[in-house]
Amino acid sequence: MEIDTGNTAWLLLSSALVLLMTPGLALFYGGLNRSKGVLNMMMMSFSSIGLVSVLWVLYGFTLAFGANDSDGLNKFIGSFTQYFGTGTSWAGDIWGETGIPVYVFMAFQMMFAIITVALISGALSDRFKFGGWVLFAIGWFTIVYVPVAHWVWGGGWIGAQLHALDFAGGTAVHINAGAAALAVAIVLGKRIGWPRENMRPHNVPFVALGAGLLWFGWFGFNAGSELTVDSTTGVAFVNTQVATAAALLGWIVVEWLRDGKPTLVGASSGAVAGLVAITPACGFVAPLPAGLIGLIAGAVCALAVGLKYKLGYDDSLDVVGVHFVGGWIGSLSIGFFATTQVNGAMTEVLGGENGLFYGGGLTQLGRQFVGSAAVSVYSFVIALVLALILKAIKLGRVSEEAEVGGIDIADHGETGYDLTPAAGSGGGGAFAMAGLKPGQGVDADGKADASQKVAG
Repeated sequence: MEIDTGNTAWLLLSSALVLLMTPGLALFYGGLNRSKGVLNMMMMSFSSIGLVSVLWVLYGFTLAFGANDSDGLNKFIGSFTQYFGTGTSWAGDIWGETGIPVYVFMAFQMMFAIITVALISGALSDRFKFGGWVLFAIGWFTIVYVPVAHWVWGGGWIGAQLHALDFAGGTAVHINAGAAALAVAIVLGKRIGWPRENMRPHNVPFVALGAGLLWFGWFGFNAGSELTVDSTTGVAFVNTQVATAAALLGWIVVEWLRDGKPTLVGASSGAVAGLVAITPACGFVAPLPAGLIGLIAGAVCALAVGLKYKLGYDDSLDVVGVHFVGGWIGSLSIGFFATTQVNGAMTEVLGGENGLFYGGGLTQLGRQFVGSAAVSVYSFVIALVLALILKAIKLGRVSEEAEVGGIDIADHGETGYDLTPAAGSGGGGAFAMAGLKPGQGVDADGKADASQKVAG
C-alpha cells in the first residue's frame, strides 16, 4: 500500500498539536498552583515529555500496539519484539489501511502517552519528591499505561473482545490517570495547612493560557484519532468545540448560582472538563448530544471538585474531579448517544452497538461501564502499590521544612519568580546604583539635587 500523503500530513500535524497540550497542561497546572511550587509542578509535565518519549520508542509502542503471537496473551499485552527499539525493520510499513507510515502512528500515540502520565501530577503538587515522581512515572507508564492502551486500542480485551468504545482516550487516558492520581494523593496525604490555609491559584492568566493551549491542541487529540481525513474527522472536530463551549457555560452557571460570581478559573476548568468528557465519544455522537454531554460534564465536574473536602483527600488541582469524573461521564455517554448515523465503523469495524437513545438498548452502556471500571480499579491499585513502595524507601513526600519553604528551592534550586532587588537586599536597588538616595533627583548638570530629597 502506498503512503497517503494527506492522511500522513494530518496525523503529523495532529501529533504536534497533542504534544503542545503538555506544555499547555504545565501552564494550566502551574497557574493553579501556589507560587512556591510552580516550577516543580511544571517540571513534572516537562519530565514526562523526556521520559515517556524515550520509553515509548524503546518498548512502550511495541507492547501497546504490537500483535502478540499468542491469542490468549494478546488480550493483555502486545508484542515484545515487533516494534522493539529502533524499528528499522518496519521503517517502510503502513499502519492498517490508512496509508500512514507506522513511524507516524507511533509518534501520534507517543504524545498520548506523554500527557496521560503528566495529568497525574496535578493531584500531587507541593509535596512529592521529584526523584520519587520520576520513578513513579516510569513504573506507572510501564505497568499501567502500556497495557491499558493495548486493552483499549491495541487489540486487547476491552476493545476487541468486550467492544467497549473509546474514540480518543476517555478510559485509556483520563479515567486511567484520574484513578492513579487519587491513589497517590491518598498515600502522600494532605498538604500542610490544607484545607484551612489559602491555597488559591497564584497566576490566573497562566491558567487561562494553559486552558487555551489545551483546547487548541485537543483538536489534534480528538479529530486526529480518526487517523484518516474523512467525515468522522469533521464530526469529531465539531463535537470537540461544541462540547467544550457548553461545558464552560455549565461550570460558570453552577459557580454563579452557588457562589454569586463566575470566575475565569471556573471557565477554564469547565472547558477542560468538556474536553475530557467529549474525548471518548467525539467520533460516535452527533453535535447536539455532544453539547449536552459537555453541559452535563461542566456542571457535574464543578460540583465534583468539592468531594475532596467532604471525603478528606487532597487532590491539589482537581485531577479526580475533572479528569476521572469527566472521563466517566464521557465513557458512559457513548452508551446513551452513540449512533451509526455518525460513524458506521462503530458497529462494522469496532463491534459496538447504538446507544440507548438510538435503539441499541443497554448493551453498549454495560460494556462502557465494565471497561471503565476495570481500568479504574487496575490503575488505582497499581498506583497505590507504587506510591507505598516509594514511601517505604523515603522517596515519597518531601520534608516538612521543604514543603513549607517551597519545593522549588528544595528539589530544583530555583524559583518561578525572583523578586529580590537588582543590587541585593541591602544595596538600595536602582537608586543606589545611580548614586542617589530614595526620592533624590538630579539638577541640570546631572548632579544630585539636595533640594529634591524627601525629608525624613
